[in-house]
Amino acid sequence: QVQLVESGGGSVQDGGSLRLSCAPSGDSVRTYCMGWLFQAPGKEREEVASIDSFDSGGKINYADSVKGRFTISRDSANNTLYLEMNNLKPEESGTYYCAAAGVCGYWRFGYFGQGTQVIVSA
Repeated sequence: QVQLVESGGGSVQDGGSLRLSCAPSGDSVRTYCMGWLFQAPGKEREEVASIDSFDSGGKINYADSVKGRFTISRDSANNTLYLEMNNLKPEESGTYYCAAAGVCGYWRFGYFGQGTQVIVSA
C-alpha cells in the first residue's frame, strides 16, 4: 500500500511561482513511477509531469504546455516528489494531485494523494 500526501499549494499572481511537495509512504514506492496530475474545475485530470523510478532510469516527461516552466524532481533518499512551477497562468488554477503507479502514465491503476489547490489570479 502506498500513501501520498501533497503540500505547497496556495494563491499566486499571474506569472508567479509555487513549489509542490509530495511525501510518500510504503516500502514499494521506490519502484514506482511518480507524477503530478492537474484537474481544472469541471475537467478531466491530466498529467503534468512524471519521473520514473531510479531503478528504471528516472526518465522525466512533461506535458507540452509546461515545458520550460515546470520542473519535476524526486529525492533519492526518501522519494519525496517535487514540482517547481514558474510563470504560472490563471488557467493553471485547480487541483494538483501526486500519483504513483507501476508504469508511467497508467495512473488509474495506481495511487493518488488528496490533492492540493493552486489559484493563479490574473
